[in-house]
Amino acid sequence: MNHEHSPTQVTHGYPIHLALDGVDFHAVTIADPVPTGRQVLAAAGLDDRNDFTLCAILASGDFEEVSINETFDLRAQGAERFIAFRTDRNFKLTLNERQLIWGQPTIPGKALYALSGIDENHAIFREVRGGSDCLIEPEDNVDLTQSGVEHFITAPRPVKGYVIVVNSRDEPVPDKRVTFEQVVKLAFPGAPAESNVRYSMTYRHAASRPHAGELAEGGSVEVKHQGTIFNVTKTVQS
Repeated sequence: MNHEHSPTQVTHGYPIHLALDGVDFHAVTIADPVPTGRQVLAAAGLDDRNDFTLCAILASGDFEEVSINETFDLRAQGAERFIAFRTDRNFKLTLNERQLIWGQPTIPGKALYALSGIDENHAIFREVRGGSDCLIEPEDNVDLTQSGVEHFITAPRPVKGYVIVVNSRDEPVPDKRVTFEQVVKLAFPGAPAESNVRYSMTYRHAASRPHAGELAEGGSVEVKHQGTIFNVTKTVQS
């Protein structure tokens, strides 16, 4: 690899930041200014005899895979960032047209946000060909195992608010915490209170855990900004 370096740098060690299977970076110092991938892993206490994929994050934000016998020049200004994945399979994706490599079948939304460097007024979206781009929140996990390369972009965050789907209808709600009683009123607006009527409710794609299940009377669930689905049925008891 050809990486421009500063000939005036004088140091007894070269700082890098390395994360394992994510974006939780930790500072590591390496004595060799042009270490191999094996040396980078060893500096972090990782055994290169295991299956590891080591990626360097370039100044452009692109990922570059570094094999264990390949060298990487650390003499450029500033600390280099690396991510090591315990895997023998890689998944490719793009973020604002930058080429990324991920060593797990799903990528957390929080990792995309950390790698994008955006502020709270912006958000990550997964591009949907022929449809509306899908908002990705930090608590989401995105499946990378589907055919093709997933493409992500950043854009201004939509106006704050929550939209849930109740019996196939989009319904705005004021807060992220939604109660059973709220959803019933949205499912059957204007329905009078009747002692012989019972409602049952299921939900999926919720922000809180579990992400799917049944919601009982008096209960509540935390919803995503968009995409949490409720199905409500009404039973009249004789």
